[in-house]
Amino acid sequence: MEDLKNKHEEIIYAFVDSQNLNLGILGCGWKLDFGKFRLYLRNKYNVKKAFLFIGYIPGNTPLYQRLQNQGYILIFKNVLAIKKGDGVTYKGNVDAELVLHSMIQYINYNKTGSS
Repeated sequence: MEDLKNKHEEIIYAFVDSQNLNLGILGCGWKLDFGKFRLYLRNKYNVKKAFLFIGYIPGNTPLYQRLQNQGYILIFKNVLAIKKGDGVTYKGNVDAELVLHSMIQYINYNKTGSS
């Protein structure tokens, strides 16, 4: 009989650039459901920790709370506001932050969790 206390499983991490993912999906004519995407990562790839890198805009607090409730660990990046005509677009450029954070977390990658 297998001792369940000694059984370990891998902890799978996902590092997601929210802007590139969202724009890529929009480019295909779809709208991404981040909640379903988190479930997909969990069910298909057994992702235990999904880090979502996202630009921080103060008025988006309800969005950030919803993403956290859906199981994401949010990593914020300050954004640049760029005026375009009468509107404003935001640029977060989380790529460097994603690489840096993944390197900081490197010491945790080979850890296992008990099932």
